[in-house]
Amino acid sequence: MQAPFYTRRRFLIGAGLTTTAFATGLASPVTAQSFKPTQTMRGGSNNYRPNAPLVDKLGNGFHISGNVRLAGTGQPIQNARIQIWAATTLGGEREPRNHGSVLTQADGSYHLEMEQIVPNFGQPHAHLAYDDGSFKTVFLRPVMPSASDTSLAVDFVLTRA
Repeated sequence: MQAPFYTRRRFLIGAGLTTTAFATGLASPVTAQSFKPTQTMRGGSNNYRPNAPLVDKLGNGFHISGNVRLAGTGQPIQNARIQIWAATTLGGEREPRNHGSVLTQADGSYHLEMEQIVPNFGQPHAHLAYDDGSFKTVFLRPVMPSASDTSLAVDFVLTRA
């Protein structure tokens, strides 16, 4: 018995998703319902320091980026202060050179370059926080798949305080 041959076009037609459906937004991958608030992660606030200074960089070679949006509508949030800290080649999470904050751009995006993140308690991970007051505070602790990763993307969806 021979397996059926499927193409992307056949799959979309079979699923009832034609170019007309995409053009009219009926099959849009992003809807208001998909912007549910980000929940604080366990361990996210470990070694947190309120009011970490705004920085341009914390080193070289590792990039953390993401987007900050409003729950429900998905509207980008400009000038949201995102704090980032991690254990890096400079030292542990308590090392002052591993703590900094950045502000989001008009499109809600943020970016910070820092030294390479290294495993702490066996796991390579970062800590990120929204802690600015206009929205509910959120602490995140995303774990990286590998200690050799050189980037991490972390998004926030915030609700008003």
